[in-house]
Amino acid sequence: MRPLRLCGENYMFQTAVLASGSKGNSILIRTESTKILLDAGLSGKKISGFLQDLHLDETKINALLISHEHSDHIKGAGVICRKFKIPMYITEQTFLSSRHRIGNVPEGIKYFETGDKFQVGDIIINSFPSSHDVVDGANFTFQKADDKLRKLAVATDLGYSTRLMLRKFKKATSIILESNHDEKMLLEGPYPWDLKQRVKSRHGHLSNEQAVGVISRIIHPGLKNLVLAHLSEVNNDPEIARILMQEYLASINFDLNLIISSQYKATALIDI
Repeated sequence: MRPLRLCGENYMFQTAVLASGSKGNSILIRTESTKILLDAGLSGKKISGFLQDLHLDETKINALLISHEHSDHIKGAGVICRKFKIPMYITEQTFLSSRHRIGNVPEGIKYFETGDKFQVGDIIINSFPSSHDVVDGANFTFQKADDKLRKLAVATDLGYSTRLMLRKFKKATSIILESNHDEKMLLEGPYPWDLKQRVKSRHGHLSNEQAVGVISRIIHPGLKNLVLAHLSEVNNDPEIARILMQEYLASINFDLNLIISSQYKATALIDI
């Protein structure tokens, strides 16, 4: 596996998964001048701790972007906005469904519509719908304004890969993709049947097998980093997810940085 490398300061475009899983999710995207958090599903204290682990200054965060209203994505959203003194980017429907849990956002709410392309600092954000059981879920791609070669694509909390999603993922140089469950572990596991049906439905979560299917359809020579995210602690095992993806990559003789995100430890900073 190739080692992760960091760009020089003038070319910085990086990401790190601070935490990912049913207990809370948050992802950092940064350039030398702009730092964005995607989701804040953990306490403000934990998010601060993960940023400190990466030697990052939380006072330099510029904005919080929210994908959807489930608590593992917005639990700490209001606290983070108040603590870091930053605005929140969110769809109006998502905000209205969760405003009582978010509370006051002194730096303001910035609404976007799912499908919008907008910019925060020098980071261009392209949103697109997510097939998940929420009011107005979104997934995203990120590009640096002066860099047409590198692109980060993020998709978690989706039941299946739409044609639109696959189109948005094309030419991504780094991908953060859900690999939520092993199908056998889910079916044989302790969840009640109705919850199993929800997880494996078209509005639930991608399985390890489906994640491989997504990558098989969009893989290209420029893809450098793949982070598997939102792994279930009950219905998955990091090694099962890793081995399945590694076997596919080996079958086509493709080398990239394959990273398994954790609920309890941030990934390293990754050069997008």
